[in-house]
Amino acid sequence: MMTSRRPFELGIYSFGNTPPSADDDYRATAQAVRDVLEAAHVADQVGLDFFGFGEHHVRSMPISSPTSLVNAAAATTRRICLGTAVTVLSTDDPIRVFQQLATAAAIAPDRIDLVVGRGSSPITFPLFDADERQYEQLFESKLDLLQAINAHERVTWDGPHRRRTLDDMAIVPRPEHPLRIWLGSGGSPDSLRRAVERGMPLFLGILGGSPDHWARYGHAYRQAWISTGRREEDAALAIGVHGFIAEDDRWAKAYYLEHEQRMFGRASTETGRSRSLSPARATDYEPGGMVFAGSPNEIAERVIDLHKRLGHSRQVFQMDAGGISQSDFLRSIELLGTKVLPQVRKALG
Repeated sequence: MMTSRRPFELGIYSFGNTPPSADDDYRATAQAVRDVLEAAHVADQVGLDFFGFGEHHVRSMPISSPTSLVNAAAATTRRICLGTAVTVLSTDDPIRVFQQLATAAAIAPDRIDLVVGRGSSPITFPLFDADERQYEQLFESKLDLLQAINAHERVTWDGPHRRRTLDDMAIVPRPEHPLRIWLGSGGSPDSLRRAVERGMPLFLGILGGSPDHWARYGHAYRQAWISTGRREEDAALAIGVHGFIAEDDRWAKAYYLEHEQRMFGRASTETGRSRSLSPARATDYEPGGMVFAGSPNEIAERVIDLHKRLGHSRQVFQMDAGGISQSDFLRSIELLGTKVLPQVRKALG
């Protein structure tokens, strides 16, 4: 059993959720932006710890500029930690990413995180005129620069993604403290290695598997971390999962499964990357699976059990899948904050 000495945090992440139209098309993507900001406000009100804005570039999930949403939410919330989940760094500019989030950190000091990843869809490469064949090189080079900027106000740096060398350039504004930068991963061994080598906390985006599988991954991450001479308690691990909460357990599972299937179907059409759910997907909704849909009591018990196995310090839920109504999304957030979080805090201290 792995445990964490960090206070345990619960929260939400979202890629946006464009409301469906009467003919099963989409309504305005602008509404999805307004809806996700409303959700962040509710999450703050009910005492949740984190709200993350993801990055996609499709009509069904139109949050394409997560740093913009972090800044907007920073100005309208009081205490919740905010961040990207994730920023696709391979096709973004690390200087601008840092500047935008340093701006948010000026508005909301010590409440801003950054999760960076390579991206799970190739759609961003043609969109931003990047060469997908340089997938790995772009990410490594830009992450090098991002970490250098985070550590030093003046930067001299040269790398393969730039044509010009930075020569003692000042990068401003600066947050009072360096940003906390997480490495986003779907669970590959390469990501584990990269996080350990760079001394980065690890954010896992989880779509399936079992608690035992992810416990083994978490154990491997910590063991690799310790082998470098670092302290085990500094090896922070966060997870993002699909999930939904309602008072009626059976209804919550059936309702979310319907919308999760719709989400995967639409995303396949929009990205050109075929992905469908297994006919056995419903088993992932039960204890022993990794989709956290159900009643508050069941979800609290499953979060506590997973923490005892995995030792993670943060768990965030994607609830607004496949056109779920905004009212149901907000109610689910309320239940997470008012019903699930107190049980988890009582159990984990």
